[in-house]
Amino acid sequence: MPIKKHLAVTSLLGASFAAAGQSSFIVEDLKVEGLQRVALGAALTHIPINVGDNIDEYTISQTVKALYKSGHFEDISVYRDDELLIFKVRERPTIASIEFDGNKDIKDEQLNDSLDQQNIRAGEPLDRTVLSNIEKGLIDFFHSIGKYNAKIKVSITELPRNRVRLNLDFDEGDAASVRQINLVGNELFSDEELLNLVESQQDLPWWRFLSNDRYQKQTIEGDLEKIRSFYLDKGYLRFNIDSTQVSVSPERESVYVTANITEGKQYTVKGFDFIGDLLGREELLKSIIPLKTGELYNGSVVTASEEYIKSYLARFGYANAEVRTIPEIDDENQEVKLTLSVNPGKRIYVRRIMVNGNQITADEVVRREMTQLEGAWLSNQSLERSKLQIQRLPYMENVEFEVKPIAGIDDQVDVDFTVKEQPAGSFQAGVAYGSYAGLQFNIGVSESNFLGTGNQLAFNINTSKGSDRYSISYTDPYFTPDGVSQGTSIFYSNYDSTAFSIVPYKSKSYGIGTNFGFPIDAVNRINFGGRWIQESLSDIAYYEQTLIMRSAFFNPEDPDAAYDFTKYELSAGWSRITVNRGMFPTAGSRQTLTLNATTPNSDLNFFKINYNSRFYWPISNDHRWVFSARAALAYGNGYGSTNGFDQILPFQEYFRITEEELRGFDRNTILPEAIRRQTKPINGSVLPDGSITGTIGSAPEFDELIVSGRIGGNAKAVAGMELIVPTPFLDEDKTTSVRTSFFVDVANVWDTEFDIDRYSDLQEEQVSKLRDYADPGRFRASTGLSLQWISPMGPMLISFAYPLKKEDKDETKTISFNITNTF
Repeated sequence: MPIKKHLAVTSLLGASFAAAGQSSFIVEDLKVEGLQRVALGAALTHIPINVGDNIDEYTISQTVKALYKSGHFEDISVYRDDELLIFKVRERPTIASIEFDGNKDIKDEQLNDSLDQQNIRAGEPLDRTVLSNIEKGLIDFFHSIGKYNAKIKVSITELPRNRVRLNLDFDEGDAASVRQINLVGNELFSDEELLNLVESQQDLPWWRFLSNDRYQKQTIEGDLEKIRSFYLDKGYLRFNIDSTQVSVSPERESVYVTANITEGKQYTVKGFDFIGDLLGREELLKSIIPLKTGELYNGSVVTASEEYIKSYLARFGYANAEVRTIPEIDDENQEVKLTLSVNPGKRIYVRRIMVNGNQITADEVVRREMTQLEGAWLSNQSLERSKLQIQRLPYMENVEFEVKPIAGIDDQVDVDFTVKEQPAGSFQAGVAYGSYAGLQFNIGVSESNFLGTGNQLAFNINTSKGSDRYSISYTDPYFTPDGVSQGTSIFYSNYDSTAFSIVPYKSKSYGIGTNFGFPIDAVNRINFGGRWIQESLSDIAYYEQTLIMRSAFFNPEDPDAAYDFTKYELSAGWSRITVNRGMFPTAGSRQTLTLNATTPNSDLNFFKINYNSRFYWPISNDHRWVFSARAALAYGNGYGSTNGFDQILPFQEYFRITEEELRGFDRNTILPEAIRRQTKPINGSVLPDGSITGTIGSAPEFDELIVSGRIGGNAKAVAGMELIVPTPFLDEDKTTSVRTSFFVDVANVWDTEFDIDRYSDLQEEQVSKLRDYADPGRFRASTGLSLQWISPMGPMLISFAYPLKKEDKDETKTISFNITNTF
């Protein structure tokens, strides 16, 4: 059927129509031609014409507008064949892909986000009309960062099946440098003094190639605000930046910035007062905010006072409090009276708290750490405390919260906590060979979030030529709903010290213990516990340090019998934890003090006191630079007597130094040495047949000393400092699982019962073999670089260390690697 009429309507975006009369007609049929991707039903939803309708040119014009507005079509024509109405359409091409080339300052992710906001993405139809806006927006961005020669070409490559590839080609060019920053109007402070405040650099010489004088609009604006704050903080209340001019050189390679300023005069705070509702706490706020009458006006102090009042009111549920400072300026006397207008608004309550992101940890484990409760008023202090306590859990990497208003309700909010979990335990397994320990095998599993309950389960097997140890422990941090913890452990140990450069002895022990922890407040906790231990010592070498134990428990009827002991140990401890997260903290501290002692009815009577602390001070606002210091002190001794011998700390309970405490030194290498004193034999007369009549002991002053092996001591001190720095080549989001630091370690172990004067009667060559193991001035030190990583197998520590202070017999270790959980 031939087409007889081509309807004339308003021309829109390339649609063309021809005149064919002005009369209306009744539609008997309707067609849409040219559809490919768009379904007929979808197109008809934008055509408000039905068969039987009486239509005219206006109706057709509005229909074409609706079709264009749908965003599916690039060209639309309308035809009439008698009472048949035909819409011929050409669909917009579909974007098959978007490609970027030459972009350096703008990352692909940023470009995709920008295009996405304009509905330009792969799989969507292309609206060619917005391409010029994209080019202009990107050019404006490059100008704002000083790239005035940047060029952008947006091209479209046609593909089969009405598809296109969108190409954005960038020629960014070089950034213009800040050639000069001119300040006009400053008399009180020199250009140099003011420009030292700003981040922008100007006209740098070639040898300062590590600095950057690149022009960026946002940086300049921020720098001018720093100058404004500088003046306001010094009392220049009328300071003003009158105008700013930015001039670009003809070759567009240099920028000149000129700021015209008015300094004004210094103003003193005449007084301050409040208006509005301070909930009856006006006098309290007056006494604690930093504003003071009679002092120079300080903009930072005024802002801090406003924020302090807001924060204070937010503790009591007034989360949307408004505080505004109204100055009443007396220019004649250069004074200002400040009125702080306070509007607390409505008290806000928490309707619901949601926990997101916990794939393993049960909701109740996270919620029991919260001090902000549902149904209670919203408190910023409780929210921050809740975040901190959740983040201290060793299986949490990061915690954030968001307060969400509820539509239609102005006094209630919901709170969403979003947590990011991290490996909750460690797996240790290895086979190694060492000159002392021979073939070693160890396997262990420690899980701080067992089955998502927040309970800790640890199982360890460690076996080598000289040591076999098996242990299992379980701790429930919320044994009672109010935070009382309970832990139980069982162990078995079979130890031969000869494999570890310790004085020879063998020990077999097993035992069971339990402990309870009681919270005092949010950061302080006390612990009490008890253990029953059965121990057997045998093959004890004869040394000065083992004499008391050998003598006190010696059985003359069976000289070679093992020494069997039953020990009942009681413990009490205090801990204070204020760190901002459980693993790799960057602020706060950990401190613990514990006392362990055997009861008087135990076979061995002794006590041990341990103090451990670690402090973190962030240097930078983003907590990527942190200074850390640690200290550990320990002392032990005996009490009472056994078989007429005063008890001392049993030698097998002596303190030692681990590789993690003093990096750069081998394990057990810096301990006091074991000493054996023996009589020097004197041969008898020689008979005619060459035989000797015998030997006799010489006088005590001719005794010999044999110094061999290490034995430990009853006092210990460890200290260290670390500068935690950003890990090179690592994304910022990985900083919570990897840590790099430069360190200095200092440590030593002493035997306070050692008296070197006991050997003063010996010959000088014998005394020279000794060191004063009770001398508090003896210590070792090392420095180096440490890399720590929370791996799927547990925390790993790699250290590169160099000894700063050592002694002749010390064994050093430049590189060490450990899987541990002591960070």
